[in-house]
Amino acid sequence: MADVENVIIIGSGPAGYTASLYTSRANLNPLCIEGFMWGGLLQQTTDVENYPGFPEGIMGPEMMQKFRDQAERFGTRFITDNVTKFEPGSGGEPHTVWVDDEAYKARTVILAMGAEHKKLGVPGEDELGGRGVSYCATCDAAFYKDRTTIIVGGGDSAMEEAIFLAKFSSKVTIVHRRDEFRASKIMLERAKAVENIEFLTPYTVKAFLPGDNGQLDRADLINTETGEELVVPMAGAFIAIGHEPQSAIVDGLIDVDDEGYVKVDGRSTRTNIPGVFAAGDLVDHTYRQAITASGSGCQAALDAEWYLRDNPAVPTPAALEGTGNLAEEQWAPVARS
Repeated sequence: MADVENVIIIGSGPAGYTASLYTSRANLNPLCIEGFMWGGLLQQTTDVENYPGFPEGIMGPEMMQKFRDQAERFGTRFITDNVTKFEPGSGGEPHTVWVDDEAYKARTVILAMGAEHKKLGVPGEDELGGRGVSYCATCDAAFYKDRTTIIVGGGDSAMEEAIFLAKFSSKVTIVHRRDEFRASKIMLERAKAVENIEFLTPYTVKAFLPGDNGQLDRADLINTETGEELVVPMAGAFIAIGHEPQSAIVDGLIDVDDEGYVKVDGRSTRTNIPGVFAAGDLVDHTYRQAITASGSGCQAALDAEWYLRDNPAVPTPAALEGTGNLAEEQWAPVARS
């Protein structure tokens, strides 16, 4: 049992790195299997201006490096590779996390694999990412003040993004492949009531094209019924067709909802498997912000710490006796599992 870890964190980004920070400060000697492309979606983000503590803003990759450095400072160990298999333990046995042929065992596991934006898969989308093509109006709308933009999508999230974006852009055009929208009636009516929001249906994006400066300049659209093509100039394009939680490695092992998001118990981060916790965009349908993911990672770390204290099947460091985060016992909930 000497080779059993106290906690393994699967994934990085704000949730995974915050969980790593808190568990390392609790002297749990965490192992973070951060993924080959570590840092989560913020590695694909340019300026982050809505995270407290950075009044001048910060580049997404730089921010994630700081998160990682802080966790490493307190003793987090990292494996920069992808988890290939997960086997939950039963009857108090440790859980097993596989990286190719290497198996790692742990009393607790924090799942923080995040979610990926669904992409259109059209030419220019990846090349112009961060240069006009975005997936988060809340994050990037301010960069398009008094400029023309489009939203691609037809659900509630597309309407919400358009309404927010319209506060900055001179004109927002919602592009949808059908004349009918999946959005709720109330959200659709709210979007229609905004003066500088227009609708273009039934069109879909064929390609995004750059200008001479390498930034997004226009999009080629195609009518899904007639095949007519249309060139629309724009400064920014926001893709709002949903997210895909990265829950494949726990599919069939951990309870997930119809969309693949991991289910947690009420306001905690507990999953249906004792000792397995989930945090960040992997569980979040709604907010999907760096700061909410970070807070969720903190919760998961504390839940894991309390679980280890209350289920001492494997010897844990002295921190579990009250010298780590649990020194302030009043913060621990009365009922835990």
